[in-house]
Amino acid sequence: MPNTLFIEVVYALSTQQFIERIELPEGATLLDAVKASSFSKKFPELAQSPANVGIFGKVCPIDQVLNNADRVEIYRPLIHDPKEARRQRAKK
Repeated sequence: MPNTLFIEVVYALSTQQFIERIELPEGATLLDAVKASSFSKKFPELAQSPANVGIFGKVCPIDQVLNNADRVEIYRPLIHDPKEARRQRAKK
């Protein structure tokens, strides 16, 4: 019987943060964690494939294999490119 991983999945909007603890079998990936969380039902834009995901603040590929106690973070797309915003401010 495969070992169980205890994973925390996090998704944040500009006004609210959502945290969910899930159990997955050993060998599960970031994509498995996103799909197993309720976030893909609550936020349909995540159901296909999230733009960026990471583990403990480090962006990782969606097929990254998880370890026990990992914190999976689902990142929202940037509204503005930070470099371009900086250029625009510098012009002013």
